[in-house]
Amino acid sequence: MSPLKLTFPSVSRWMLLLFVGVLMAPVLSVVSAWLPMGEGADAAMAILREMASTVLPDYVGTTLLLCGLVTLGVALVGLSTAVAVTLFEFPGRRFWEWALLLPLAMPAYVVAYAYTDFLQFSGPLQTGLRSVFGLQGRVFPEIRNVLGAAWVFTFTLYPYVYLLARTALGERTVHLMEAARLMGAPLRRRLREVALPLARPAVAAGVALALMETLADFGVSSYFGIQTFTAGIYKAWLSMDNRIAAAQLATLLLILVALLLGLERRAQRRMRFAVTKGARAGSADAQAVRLQGHRVVAVWLLCLLPVVMGFVAPVLFMLKPLMAEWTQQPWPRFIEWTLNSVRLGAITAALAVGVALLLAFSARRSAHWTTRVATQLAGLGYAVPGAVVVVGLLLPVGWLQSWAPDWQLGYWVTATVIGIVWAYLVRFCAVALQSLQSGYARLPQSLDDSARMLGASGAQTLARVHWPLLRRSVAAAALLVFVDVMKELPATLVLRPFNSDTLAVVAYQLARDERLGEAALPCLALVLVGLIPVILLNRTLRTSAR
Repeated sequence: MSPLKLTFPSVSRWMLLLFVGVLMAPVLSVVSAWLPMGEGADAAMAILREMASTVLPDYVGTTLLLCGLVTLGVALVGLSTAVAVTLFEFPGRRFWEWALLLPLAMPAYVVAYAYTDFLQFSGPLQTGLRSVFGLQGRVFPEIRNVLGAAWVFTFTLYPYVYLLARTALGERTVHLMEAARLMGAPLRRRLREVALPLARPAVAAGVALALMETLADFGVSSYFGIQTFTAGIYKAWLSMDNRIAAAQLATLLLILVALLLGLERRAQRRMRFAVTKGARAGSADAQAVRLQGHRVVAVWLLCLLPVVMGFVAPVLFMLKPLMAEWTQQPWPRFIEWTLNSVRLGAITAALAVGVALLLAFSARRSAHWTTRVATQLAGLGYAVPGAVVVVGLLLPVGWLQSWAPDWQLGYWVTATVIGIVWAYLVRFCAVALQSLQSGYARLPQSLDDSARMLGASGAQTLARVHWPLLRRSVAAAALLVFVDVMKELPATLVLRPFNSDTLAVVAYQLARDERLGEAALPCLALVLVGLIPVILLNRTLRTSAR
């Protein structure tokens, strides 16, 4: 029997595509707002010309400068640490393999708050130095600028490059390095002509992911006062009440993200080719280069720097004010903020996993173009910045509210969980979908064929065959979505229901008000939550390496 006969009816396929279209509606509304018709077109072009002569050059220049600095930083730190733990053997190597993942648990805005509290003029470092050495004025330059933001993003986002480069520099690279050594090539030449070319696609993919996170950020850029596209979108919408300007800036940001997404997809394809083709070549006894003496010290320092800067130091900076104000912390309100975060995370995780399971199951059973398009569209959501989702949700609400005020659409979107959960689903369905697709990739198609020959329907196959084998993938997908929702700031800041502050929103508001000692408690709670996927990722990497 042809596998195509196992597909859902055409009505179900179109309903699936329509459902994904609802998820992607915010992106479509942003793009449609770019070119209003009639008299609105002239007004929109006038706004665009006004921005082009005032704020747009600053947004573009600052964003490109920040992206350039982050590119250099994450590529250098991520690649160098991946080379160190993959191609060399030294004491403590296993420890650094997982320790270098720890900055993944740190939201960038939390690191920004921690460094600002420690390095500012009234912070403990400058105060101590002035009292000890009798110095006057500022000892260190201001961190709240583009260079400071690049520093924060580099040491929180380099694990993207580290992970992908570590995967690319796997067994095959060690074999080729050994072959080059036997041919007389010195270590420096082996690294330059063997290891780095094989890692180049992985570095490009990791840099693209890091830049997408940089473009989507709002907490760091807003707190540091730098004029990025995301900060400009919120300023145009919330401060200037100019929806067309916000939509135009959101569209420009979406174009940049689309370019980076294309670069990442292309690099991923090249990386899979480089890693899989001939991966078993070489001798079975090839070993990593063993380091001794001062080289071991140099590699330890190389691995220690990003872990300290991206995880250890921020945690210590926040622990000090937390312990100093331990008895003054608002514990009842903290519990309320935590429950709000957990509630939103649980609702979104359940819905996202349900949608992702439906999409992954449909893609497995059907080769129809509607299923393929629906799956691809849902997989793009994670690349859409939260600011773009906010604008895309509120624009049509404003239009419909002015056309039918009795419907009270604004209330349902901003005063209930509907709007914020919708925004979360747009962004994080892709996370659940990727996890479930990875789980389905490990299930042989023969299981479906056997179930079909035994007379099982599609629902029975999903419930009695797939579900028992996908429980771990479903649990991992739900956990990843839950953690991402807990840390999400841009969309939550605008769309959260009234009197439903989350840990991320409270941390941002307290830090904005320079109450960094009080912000330490929700910040550290977010770090603890972020450690969960890091631990799971480390276990997965160790299992796959065996």
